[in-house]
Amino acid sequence: MNLNDTDFELFAVSATFAQDRTALDARWKELQREAHPDRFAAQGAASQRLAMQWSVRINEAYQRLKDPIKRATYLCDQHGAPIDAETNTVMPPAFLMQQMEWRETLDGATEIHAVDALRTEVEAARASALSSLDSLIDEKGDYAAAAQQVRALMFIERFADDVESKADQLGQ
Repeated sequence: MNLNDTDFELFAVSATFAQDRTALDARWKELQREAHPDRFAAQGAASQRLAMQWSVRINEAYQRLKDPIKRATYLCDQHGAPIDAETNTVMPPAFLMQQMEWRETLDGATEIHAVDALRTEVEAARASALSSLDSLIDEKGDYAAAAQQVRALMFIERFADDVESKADQLGQ
């Protein structure tokens, strides 16, 4: 293992958006066993500190690889298309209109069935965005477009949280 390896190299998986979660989970467990500080107890404090660094590095890589948004962000960053979500908020007008309509629907919802319908619509948009990322990154290698899609997906995720909060308020 090399601390300078990419997350994909560390986990011995291809540097693609599409990943097998079961394989990632299994590799994470394997790497954690290899780097567990208790395995280095007899080798002294320096070896245990190094093992702890490895353990942290493995966990950080795992958190990025298992989460689709973090994984896409990482891939975009690696290919010169940073997400810059805090400073780059430009979105296509159609996307912005959709968000305004969703927000109005959510704000006006007084019945759980309206929130459920909105939840279904938001989940479909999330699935579509994830599919789009798969295509943009793995098939087309269009990291600039993927970065924009990640920013959109981040908004969708935040809005989905708002939908869940509204559902909780209405008693579901």
